[in-house]
Amino acid sequence: MTATLYVCTTCKAGQPVPEGDLPPGAQLHAALTEGAAPEGVRIVGVECLSACNTGCAVSLAKPGAWSYVYGRLTLDDVPAILEGAAKYAVSADGIVPWRDRPTVFRKQSIARIPPLEPMT
Repeated sequence: MTATLYVCTTCKAGQPVPEGDLPPGAQLHAALTEGAAPEGVRIVGVECLSACNTGCAVSLAKPGAWSYVYGRLTLDDVPAILEGAAKYAVSADGIVPWRDRPTVFRKQSIARIPPLEPMT
């Protein structure tokens, strides 16, 4: 099952962005898509994750699984984000054991969202 790593491309990380510069969120998206995505993960840029006060934000989601939003991310976190996304993708329910999560996923979680139940 494919997991989606959503990356807020409009995030300014609480800083003004000089005209002509890419916002930090777009820079993070570019860095995450520079190489191959982990197996089972697709990386999608989105315009806003409404986590504006928490710096650069990403979200992980897949059908039938818990979803997560992480914030305060920087370009230095790219390897950890990709590692965490790969572990999330192979999890059955979206829950990666706490000790197996990269530090940024342990300490910078903004929200955990339960799986959607099928509509009847």
